[in-house]
Amino acid sequence: MEIKNSTLADLDEIFRLYELATELQSTKQDVVVWPRFDRNMVLSEIEEDNQWKIIIDGKIACIWATAFEDEQIWEERNIDPSIYLHRIATNPEFRGHKFVEVISNWAQAYALEQGLKYVRLDTVGPNPALVKYYKMVGFDYLGEFNLKNILGLPAHYFSGKACLFQIKVDLD
Repeated sequence: MEIKNSTLADLDEIFRLYELATELQSTKQDVVVWPRFDRNMVLSEIEEDNQWKIIIDGKIACIWATAFEDEQIWEERNIDPSIYLHRIATNPEFRGHKFVEVISNWAQAYALEQGLKYVRLDTVGPNPALVKYYKMVGFDYLGEFNLKNILGLPAHYFSGKACLFQIKVDLD
């Protein structure tokens, strides 16, 4: 297993994995389904080294994006030095590998190296199974929040409250 930055050559596979994740979400009751994401947004993430992948046996097993600012979602908490995780999507061939745990451990190590205080992520709408899973992986559940400014965010943020999660990184 190897964690690397995604490249422009991965773009079609990234969008294929987003589509498969959206299909899976649409089969679940009361889950907010991802929209089609803006290609330019993902291109920018790749160019800025903020789009990641897990490679297993030469295949992309999982993808996600990172950010270091997330003011629209985290509002006043955005002041805390943090790494934010977004759009984790697993290749169906590799489901069950506990990639959120792998990504969380990677992000905590990265945060320590960079002097960041938190690893954070969010999901939109009620999703009890996902909330339970993120808590099991070690994230503290901060609750559901109505976001004050969603203009410019991907469309799924218009569909409900944001559930916020974080892990405090021990810098000592």
